[in-house]
Amino acid sequence: MKEDSKATAAAKKETKLGVAASKDADLSAWYQQVLLKAEMIEYYDVSGCYILRPWSFNICYTLKRFLTAEFEALGVQEAYFPLFIPQSALNKEKDHIEGFAPEVAWVTKSGSSDLPEPIAVRPTSETIMYPSYAKWIQSHRDMPLKLNQWCNVVRWEFKHPQPFLRSREFLWQEGHTAFATKQEADTEVRQILELYRRAYEEYLAVPVVPGIKTEKEKFAGGLYTTTVEAFIPAAGRGIQGATSHCLGQNFSKMFDIKVESASGEAGQHEFVWQNSWGFTTRSIGVMTLVHADDTGLVLPPRVAGYQVVIVPVGVTARTSEEEKARIMAAVDRIAADLRAAGVRVHCDCRDNYTPGWKFNDWEMKGVPVRVEVGPRDLAEQQVRVALRWNGSKMQLPIDGLSTRMPLLLNEIHDGMFAKAKAQRDAQLRTVQTFDEFCQALDAKCIVLAPWCKHSECEDQIKERSKGTADADAKAPSMGAKSLCMPFEQPTLAPGTVCVQCGKPAQTYCLFGRSY
Repeated sequence: MKEDSKATAAAKKETKLGVAASKDADLSAWYQQVLLKAEMIEYYDVSGCYILRPWSFNICYTLKRFLTAEFEALGVQEAYFPLFIPQSALNKEKDHIEGFAPEVAWVTKSGSSDLPEPIAVRPTSETIMYPSYAKWIQSHRDMPLKLNQWCNVVRWEFKHPQPFLRSREFLWQEGHTAFATKQEADTEVRQILELYRRAYEEYLAVPVVPGIKTEKEKFAGGLYTTTVEAFIPAAGRGIQGATSHCLGQNFSKMFDIKVESASGEAGQHEFVWQNSWGFTTRSIGVMTLVHADDTGLVLPPRVAGYQVVIVPVGVTARTSEEEKARIMAAVDRIAADLRAAGVRVHCDCRDNYTPGWKFNDWEMKGVPVRVEVGPRDLAEQQVRVALRWNGSKMQLPIDGLSTRMPLLLNEIHDGMFAKAKAQRDAQLRTVQTFDEFCQALDAKCIVLAPWCKHSECEDQIKERSKGTADADAKAPSMGAKSLCMPFEQPTLAPGTVCVQCGKPAQTYCLFGRSY
């Protein structure tokens, strides 16, 4: 989904409430317009950097609260480390940092004077954090050490940024932990990945596939990488949702993080086992691409800043002041009852906009439920309720609304998740031959295929699948890359061969064009 400069300029200038582009016809322009007009972002003067407006930042905050509470339950503590890395420190980690080298942004001046040593802006924090870990961990009693920080990072390598999906500065959490044994590290890797799955499925209503990355796609310098992979039906592409890495002892050897041997033998030391794991604001882009439509955002209730908006209707120039007061009192009373039930409510009582304009505004912003309160409704002691995700409308009695609404919000979440999963599953193909593989790609599918687990074969799959019809006409044709080897595997029947080379298959691997 390449950012088109003309589309971007048009999006910036466009002031109309509605989305002009179609999701099916021009995904890139549609995506930019939705984010702008729903007041999720604002463009900034530095390319690839975006202002996160309250409507999107609230989603960040909600996910942060969930994850932080779960991290704390696992014994993880919050900390903060500096933003800058001396060049000399970065060079100590050449093998790891090689993958980030094109992305590193450098500070070389203070005012008009050159710095004695260039300073990198963190693309990730291993080099910043692990020298301290070497100081703090001296014995087995100092472990496990489990720290997490919420911060920003900068990665500057790409030419065509996209808000949330690929931005030069983005927000994330990065956890870094140290253990005495591999078993402890392995256990935590899966615990954290499960939290990331829950964040996507239980909060964003986005289905994901948990699995392990191939050797080629794992975190540089790590032992292995686990991931949750999402899917964008409109583009026919997979997208990495979040990752949890087992670093093994690779980094502890780099940074000399060791303790005396548990055997008690004098002078013997053991290097610690480490993990790192991260979840980013990319999740908001994934949510938008999966759920939003040509009207605007469609927010899952659990992350929506306002779950319900109440709009007074039926008030005209001929409406008496007494009747207006009665309607507004009802609005306030309904709102108070819903808030008492734990529902996030906003009353839109602006008198300089028509109800129709307000309906369109809140539909653009994706508020899950709209409640309309007017004189006729009050006469019948009911309200009109409209659901954003499927457009359905219903009349509900005011009495008991505060009990019904939390249940309705859960039903909306479940409906959104089921819809997204059905779309994903309809575009997930299991194949046995390379012809089937390419046909599935061209049909905007991700592909589960038997694979020999050889990196050379992985490269050939990517190369051989280039040049076929691409799901996004505005992007260059690309080959399929490995997304993950799912933890839940189809039965690998005896005699099953690799989809590409014909050698005995070792696993099923999920492939697809990806972001």
